[in-house]
Amino acid sequence: MEQFWQKLTLFAFKRSDDAGEPVSKKIVPENSVITLTPATADFLETFAGSKGGNLFLYQTALTHRSVVHDHEHASPAVQSNQRLEFLGDAVLGLLISDYLFRNFPDSREGELSSNRAKIVNRKSLAGFALTIGLGNHLIIGESADHNKIRSSESALADAFESLIGAIYLDKGLDAAFDFVMKQITEHEDFRNIVAREHNYKSRLIEYTQSHHLQPPSYNVIAEEGAEHEKTFTVAVSVDDRLIGRGTAPRKKDAEQLAAKEAIEWILTNVHTP
Repeated sequence: MEQFWQKLTLFAFKRSDDAGEPVSKKIVPENSVITLTPATADFLETFAGSKGGNLFLYQTALTHRSVVHDHEHASPAVQSNQRLEFLGDAVLGLLISDYLFRNFPDSREGELSSNRAKIVNRKSLAGFALTIGLGNHLIIGESADHNKIRSSESALADAFESLIGAIYLDKGLDAAFDFVMKQITEHEDFRNIVAREHNYKSRLIEYTQSHHLQPPSYNVIAEEGAEHEKTFTVAVSVDDRLIGRGTAPRKKDAEQLAAKEAIEWILTNVHTP
């Protein structure tokens, strides 16, 4: 953990004031490759809160992996938000699980799992990110398609989860909880999201459980594209039989597509799950 924080503090957090001179937050290395606009600096400060907030952490949460691709030989090395997205995903899963457990006492385990998946999937998270204007503040590599990335569900969802990870590291679980409650459970579309049809992965799990089969097994069978524009192809098998494939920019979404194809195969070749 100490090494992780040491790496994070190598980043520059720079903004230009009205006079055009850079204003520094914490340490600004001379060889920094990232410069933030005043609007993005202000956006970050709304989540960093007090002046003691670790603004480097929030900057990293907004850094798309295309920046790493453009500056792979920079010193110090640039980091994207992928590590924070990993952490934020886990924190979000815990907080939403806790919320559903406490607020839906009559729901069984399978329904709770399904509702959680509907809330934390790419489409829903991208919607929450759009509400706070997160796409406008993504830090994107110069060679990447900025318009495409700023409207990408995958990029928006990753950044939203990364932001949760940054809040958790900077201010703790209570602050992350407050953010999730405000931006997700109090969102105007939250109840509609929960009311949506169960996601395909949950439906496939329910089918295998009810028919005493082995749980679905997901495997990445192909990765294509540049590092910052990868697509993943995932295959899903049940009882060692491949019954679905899916391709998407994120493994999670590829798994959903594979599960969808599997459900369709079951409906066609077996019976209604």
